Amino acid sequence: MAPNLDTGSLAASLPELHPAICLAGATLAQLGAVGSAALKPHPAYPLSSPAVVRFPGRLAKPEFYPAAYTLMYLSRRLEARLLELYEKGYVKGTVTSSAGNEAAAVGMSMPYRPGKDIVSLLHRDFAAHLLLGATPYQMVCQYMANADSPTHGREGNAHHGDANNRRLPMISHLGKMLSLVVGGTWAARRHGGEAFGLSVIGDGGSSTGEFHESLNLASVHKVPVLFVVQNNHYSFSTPTSAQYNCRRLSDRAQGYGISGRTIDGTDAWEVYTAVCEALDAMRENPLPTILECMTVRLHGHAAYDKAEYITQQQRDRWQVRDPLPSTRRKLQEFCGRGESDTVSLEAMVDEEVQSALSKAFLVARPKPPVKRSSVFASSSPAAVKPYQAKKVKNGTAVNHALDYILENNPRAFLTGLDVGTYGSAFKTCKGLIDRHGADRVIDMPICESGTMGFALGASQVGAEPIVEFQFADFSTEAVTQLGLNAATWYFRSGRPAPLLVRLPCGGGLTMGAFHSGEFEGLWSRFTGLKLLYPATPQETFEALVAGYYDRNPCLVFEHKLLYWSTSGDIDFDGDLQSVWRARRYTEGTDLTLVAMGAMVREAISAAESCPYSVEVWNPFLLQPLDLSPIVESVRKTGRLMVVQECGETQGLGDRIISLVVRADPAILRCRPELISAPDVPIPFAPELESYGRPSNESILDRIEKMLREK
Repeated sequence: MAPNLDTGSLAASLPELHPAICLAGATLAQLGAVGSAALKPHPAYPLSSPAVVRFPGRLAKPEFYPAAYTLMYLSRRLEARLLELYEKGYVKGTVTSSAGNEAAAVGMSMPYRPGKDIVSLLHRDFAAHLLLGATPYQMVCQYMANADSPTHGREGNAHHGDANNRRLPMISHLGKMLSLVVGGTWAARRHGGEAFGLSVIGDGGSSTGEFHESLNLASVHKVPVLFVVQNNHYSFSTPTSAQYNCRRLSDRAQGYGISGRTIDGTDAWEVYTAVCEALDAMRENPLPTILECMTVRLHGHAAYDKAEYITQQQRDRWQVRDPLPSTRRKLQEFCGRGESDTVSLEAMVDEEVQSALSKAFLVARPKPPVKRSSVFASSSPAAVKPYQAKKVKNGTAVNHALDYILENNPRAFLTGLDVGTYGSAFKTCKGLIDRHGADRVIDMPICESGTMGFALGASQVGAEPIVEFQFADFSTEAVTQLGLNAATWYFRSGRPAPLLVRLPCGGGLTMGAFHSGEFEGLWSRFTGLKLLYPATPQETFEALVAGYYDRNPCLVFEHKLLYWSTSGDIDFDGDLQSVWRARRYTEGTDLTLVAMGAMVREAISAAESCPYSVEVWNPFLLQPLDLSPIVESVRKTGRLMVVQECGETQGLGDRIISLVVRADPAILRCRPELISAPDVPIPFAPELESYGRPSNESILDRIEKMLREK
């Protein structure tokens, strides 16, 4: 357990703990400013500092080294103090060290413009966070997880950023942040800004599928993102010899028709120069670039790792390449200043670090919220333009809704597989590219996870994406991006992630196991997502429009069997608030029958065919699940039956029954029933698929059995 902190003895104990910075006496906020903000040197500080210059400006060596060394020294000292606090129990979680990587972190980030360029950093980019807007005090608070931490104690040490200023907070799933930078940069440029992307990955992370998906996406769509690969020879304990078999990771650029370069990542000036040159090149030709920085890791993977897998000989070689002392020597060489000047600079940094720590130690622990922390952003406008259409099928209702959204919202764009000229696999997007253009109806390569990350990144820069998965089954490729990244985004960053995700789903069309799933049970397990499952054309239109205007990731399940078999009118009055409710199709007093998707039609048919009074409901909003009107129905009927198309353990039927019973244990006159398909993959042959799939006949049979039961 962490020791209790006696604030009365704080002054006596802090000198051994340590502190943070200013560049040439200026604050880090000034350092992170966009453009060329002149820094005022501290009167007692002997090294006069240059103006902070962002791209397209460039510093000369005499101006660069004071800035670079100050930030590198700050990063090293502050991280050392945080490691001390970890060992004493004040800092929790995984504490990693940037020691050996400071030159790469400073050199790569110094040209980028906070609030304009799109950036995603990793856990060894401590100095880059300081350059791009974070203060030493904020960093200490984040590591201490106190009430003043940027994430309010909700996220780990390295999982922070500033999404409002386009510094995207990372998740631990390596490679997953790269596509966000591609999407964010694309969206920023689409809206008229000359933005560039900086996306950082390690040598180990370059083995992930999303690394390749993101490179391909950026190349195909000509998005100027600099992919920096920090190669420190080990992925945790795995050497690069077990990670890849090419000579250099930058050689992979050739496969994507882009440029790549490998440099010495321990030379801050070489990194800085290479980044400036890459930005110049991307300004002329907006293609991505790979920059591999060969750097070193002077400690284990994290505080708990003693790195016993590294030989002493390797340690000695890497110690010689430590970028901090070499940058210190170059500071003196190119600035013409002596040892006493450098020591004075370091003393100022130490004083700043001490100040940040002293202030952070006085901050209270975060208090649990009185109410549950919301995972949902406050939502949409109350009303939008009304819409009417006569005698349309569900598939046409999808097309009308997408056309309505694109027509009324210039920041909306639709993307996915074959949504363009082909009009999507089920033709629900037919004609949209002709009406709205190829820059708003966008075909993607086959990269479901990368596409989802692209959309999430774009949503952070003012774009409003609509993503179609060709089949709901393929959404499993994007579980991390959608379920762990997008779903938690608002909770972690405080910034909404407006995403509309379309999932053509369900069986009955003889498509077999990998094209017939629903997966509403899977996606309902991820907090922070909203799920809508319409059954009629009216509901389909409403679900898509309401899901689009909501400020959270919204998944709309569109049953493929209903696309061209169900007809009806659309009479949407524009009231978005009234959309989010359960739907009742028939009234009754003997039984409450709950169904979703294509099972709604079967349930209504069974209810109309039986001699009993059956009330048919569709929850419609599957997450957050509000069953209060259905509970009231069961109070009236005393009986509950739920029918789902998927297998018993795959859907929401069990949860619906559980919630109704928990709401009122005495509500039922007999045991509830769940009708579902067998718990097997969906078979291909129509005779096999239809045998296990619930139908109006099987539902009717179960109704009669239930109502005959005493």
